[in-house]
Amino acid sequence: MTMGVAGLDDILNGGLPANRVYLIEGEPGTGKTTIALQFLMEGAKLGESGLYITLSESKEELESVARSHDWSLAGFSIYELIPPADSLKPESQYTIFHPSEIELGETTNAVLEQVELVKPKRVVFDSLSEMRLLAGDPLRFRRQILALKQYFAGRHSTVLLLDDKVYGAQDLQVHSIVHGVISLEHLAVEYGAERRRLRVTKLRGSRFRGGYHDFTIYTGGVTVFPRLVAAEHHNDFKKESIPTGIKELDSLLGGGLDRGTATLILGPAGSGKSTLGAQFAAATAARGELTAAYVFDELKETFIARAAGVGTDIRSSIKDDLFRIQQVDPAELSPGQFAHTIRRAVDVHGAKVVIIDSLNGYLNAMPDERLLTVQMHELLTYLNQKGVATILVMAQHGFLGAAMATPVDISYLADTVMLLRYFESDGAVHRAISVIKKRSGAHEHTIRPFEITSNGIRIGKPLSQFRGVLRGVPTYEGTKKSLGEDGDDAT
Repeated sequence: MTMGVAGLDDILNGGLPANRVYLIEGEPGTGKTTIALQFLMEGAKLGESGLYITLSESKEELESVARSHDWSLAGFSIYELIPPADSLKPESQYTIFHPSEIELGETTNAVLEQVELVKPKRVVFDSLSEMRLLAGDPLRFRRQILALKQYFAGRHSTVLLLDDKVYGAQDLQVHSIVHGVISLEHLAVEYGAERRRLRVTKLRGSRFRGGYHDFTIYTGGVTVFPRLVAAEHHNDFKKESIPTGIKELDSLLGGGLDRGTATLILGPAGSGKSTLGAQFAAATAARGELTAAYVFDELKETFIARAAGVGTDIRSSIKDDLFRIQQVDPAELSPGQFAHTIRRAVDVHGAKVVIIDSLNGYLNAMPDERLLTVQMHELLTYLNQKGVATILVMAQHGFLGAAMATPVDISYLADTVMLLRYFESDGAVHRAISVIKKRSGAHEHTIRPFEITSNGIRIGKPLSQFRGVLRGVPTYEGTKKSLGEDGDDAT
């Protein structure tokens, strides 16, 4: 039985087995009510009767939630069991009997009468916290839940029980009774938007994707981002090198970038890493293929204007829908949502090249998240299996010499590593480029001068007469010539 929540049905391997009782638990504000309403609205679309039984929220409050999402609740019934205002009067208070001896029976009978009247296929019971208080003790509460489970099983209804977890610890009694459990969490980070995630902790007789899955609540409801499992995704693709649009760069790379591989571009700030990424995007567009770029460190407009300033026109590619660039708000993103966004670009829009600029921004955007490197490994494996050429940009600390360092060693994840360096010669600062490794084939082991001009990127002949370029202060070992002269031509 489908839930009507994007991503959650995928985690549940198509949905919940019908005619069973399930528990959705989470602290207040985690999204239980929103998921429950989407569950009932999905049933209404399929022509299935639904019933929302509320002991904690009024019908007016539920309708207010629906209005915030532009929903209509006309497709199912809502039954309120909230105590009336008269119950606050002294003459309405119990004196001889404990409230649980009367109110629990009355509540249960009212619920059963409404079920017999509506005969729903889908039922939401909100919430168990009220039933727990009415029962008074754990034994009576357990028996009541067991009785409800047996009752609904005989009427072929699928039931969601919502629990606020107001008592802190998990109520394992309910866990042992119900057919499945979905736990929701609401995590506060030191800066930025809160994180929400869910986990299916139990689902009898059905496969599901375990672990934590990020989700968000926007206008329109809950959207779940299933945890990426690269092993589930594989496409056959032609293994070939794709040209970069610069002859000398293709020579360095042994023919160009290979499909189904990840390339890491390392270098200090301002050395031309993003400019190289823009060049790859322009070459991809020239082949009629789509590039998807995710920019963490600068504005989208800045990226476009800077590329145009060095002779790489990507505006026409954007207009022709051959280059999609997304500016990532670092305070509003979760790792699961980021991976989902890239998956959509590849699976739905057919992106052949993906640029992440930069990994520094990605890591700094989510400082409270753990295991980001493992999640990046899974994402890169997925992209490689899809035949996508991935370009990762990472800025190094420092500018010259031994002070150069990376914030995190992620080079082992990349199939190809390109290194950009500044070096000093003849009283001027120059740039150099080299390919440090390439798993998928042979590459040139030379170091070449790298220049960014208003007409584009220019890569010169190998710096064969210099030693120590990568350290930043090279030693000239050839005949006395300037850097730009024949033999070590920077232009």
